[in-house]
Amino acid sequence: MNNPKTKRVKKYKSVYAQPPAQEANESHILAILVNNEPGVLARVIGLYSGRGYNIESLTVAETNHSEHLSRITIVCNGTPAVIEQIKSQLERLVPVLEVSDLTVECKYIERELALIKVACTGDKRIEALRTADIFRARAVDSTLESFVFEVTGTAEKINAFIDLMTALGLVDVSRTGIAAIARGSKAIGA
Repeated sequence: MNNPKTKRVKKYKSVYAQPPAQEANESHILAILVNNEPGVLARVIGLYSGRGYNIESLTVAETNHSEHLSRITIVCNGTPAVIEQIKSQLERLVPVLEVSDLTVECKYIERELALIKVACTGDKRIEALRTADIFRARAVDSTLESFVFEVTGTAEKINAFIDLMTALGLVDVSRTGIAAIARGSKAIGA
C-alpha cells in the first residue's frame, strides 16, 4: 500500500568513482646523513613544511668531525606512499648523502632522553621516588618541593612515566626526541 502523499526519493549513483580505500598512517624513523654546513637543517625542515608533512621528533648532531658529517633522525607519520615520497625528495637535496628508513630496512634500537620536573611534598614525594626507581629514572635535581628526573628509554616508556608523574605533580617536561641506530653491523654512510 503506497501512500500517495509519501514522496519517493530516488537514489542516484554517483558518476564519480568511489574514493580509494585509505591506507593507514605509519610512523617511520628516518636516519639522514648530511654534510654539516650552514642551512642544511633548514632545507630538510623546509621540505617537510613546504609539502604539509609533520615531524613528530627531530634530533641532529655532528657525528664525524673530520669529514664534517651530521646525522639527522626524523620520526614522521604518513602512508607508505607518502613516506616513500618524503625519502625520494630528501635524497634529491644536495647536502643529503644518504637516507635510511630504519623502520623498514633493518632492526634498530631507539632511545629518548627526558627531563621531568615534579613538584610534590609528603606522601606524593615518596611515591614519586618509588615510581622513578621502577622506571630507572635518576633524580638529577632535588629541592624541598620538587625533583627533576632524568629518564631514558623508548618513547612509550617515557610517556608511561609522564602519565604516572602527572598525578603526583608534574610541572614541566623537556624531551630530546628519538635517537635511533641500526642493530648489527649495518651502518648509515658505510
